[in-house]
Amino acid sequence: MDPSPRPDPAPSAEGLNSSSRNLLPWLVAVAFFMESLDTTILNTGVPVIAKALSVTALAMKAVLASYTLALAIFIPISGWMADRFGTRRVFATAIGIFTLGSLLCGISTNIHELVLCRVLQGCGGAMMVPVGRLTLVRAFAKHELVRVMSFVSIPALVGPMLGPVAGGLIVDYLHWRVIFFLNIPIGLLGLVLVYLHLPDYREEDTPPLDLLGLILFGSGVALLSYVLEVFGDHTLSAREIFGLLAISSALLAGYWLHAKEAPFPLLRLALFRLRTFRAAVGGGFITRLGIGGVPFLLPLLYQIGLGYTPVQSGLLIMPQAIAAMVMNAFMTRLLNRFGYRYILISNTFIIGVLLVLFATIGLRTPLWVIVLLAFVYGAFSTLQYTSMNTLVYADVAEEDTSAASTIFATMQQMALSFGVAIAGLATAFFLPEHIWQIPIVFIHGIHKAFIALGILTVVSTVVFRNLRHRDGLSISRQKLVHAG
Repeated sequence: MDPSPRPDPAPSAEGLNSSSRNLLPWLVAVAFFMESLDTTILNTGVPVIAKALSVTALAMKAVLASYTLALAIFIPISGWMADRFGTRRVFATAIGIFTLGSLLCGISTNIHELVLCRVLQGCGGAMMVPVGRLTLVRAFAKHELVRVMSFVSIPALVGPMLGPVAGGLIVDYLHWRVIFFLNIPIGLLGLVLVYLHLPDYREEDTPPLDLLGLILFGSGVALLSYVLEVFGDHTLSAREIFGLLAISSALLAGYWLHAKEAPFPLLRLALFRLRTFRAAVGGGFITRLGIGGVPFLLPLLYQIGLGYTPVQSGLLIMPQAIAAMVMNAFMTRLLNRFGYRYILISNTFIIGVLLVLFATIGLRTPLWVIVLLAFVYGAFSTLQYTSMNTLVYADVAEEDTSAASTIFATMQQMALSFGVAIAGLATAFFLPEHIWQIPIVFIHGIHKAFIALGILTVVSTVVFRNLRHRDGLSISRQKLVHAG
């Protein structure tokens, strides 16, 4: 037996001291907060930053997509890194890299430097959030995951709530570079909490890193994202586009064949044999393709289409985060009452309809209607995210939690990256740049993009129909404590 005080690779929450047990969710929430604050602030500042860097607002999708793409490429090694070097060291390094990337983003002088620095941020984020989620999964029992994940999301939701308004205030009254500098004090606080309270889970016998798998998968995903990025920009011919798509498909197919034979694959595709895992990852991927572009489209609609200031645009996005915090109080009760299958099918359809309703917002739309729609969308999207995030682990064995967390986080970030690219592509398709100066035409183009995303979101209900009524009970079932 290992005489060191390091915890077991998969202990229960009772294996932690009371202080660390209570503070662990808050520590992970700091990472979630830092990442969500960074993204939501940046979304609001897109039009202003684009003007400052002398590029179009649509060109800024490269800044947004490059970060999530870096997450998708490097997340696959996060589980291996945590098992090999320990959750505490990897988590601390991730926060440090993310904080350094934020500093470099803040001093970038052109969009190319900004994109490169966002990639560095993504390298840190790739280890930060997944390892934090993995630590929670290993520290808490399955029946506690909904409660813990919901609790973690409450402080994390402060980021989306403050981000849009803070971004508006910063670009209006300070300088857009401050958007990135805000991450520095939060990152330093996170480092202190890591060394004080994060348990150091690791595996004694870590398999070798699947380097070939990383090259095949990472190259295929990066190339596919690049094609989505430039598609519609008329910078490449149709022959070149289809050639790159063929190469990307070949690389990803090569990884699939490699993973079937490799003894320790980068992504353990055998987990897709689990029905709940397959539904949560596959359905979640398609759903995020639809809703992943919403944070990119809404600021464009509010600021360029409706003429609101960045601060006003941020205030119109705030109801989403407020509704998300309210919904957390009912999350476990709803899942216990209706089950994952019913919740995910009906909720996904509702979100698709809500995206279509965003296409009704125009110059004459009353302000209260916009606020109400944002609030309702925030509530249902939170229910969707928490349901998918917890269903992943319903039937996963303890020894496979690292692999499951890695696959889910990778697919999640791929979908968000592709979602931003698809939203930009849809906008460019329906809205040629030469008519951007005509507000009514701009609004109609954004409306068509929202309708396309809404239809794409509804399609994912097909995946969730494969679930059974009792799927996910090991996650949603809670130990009820009655007073007296």
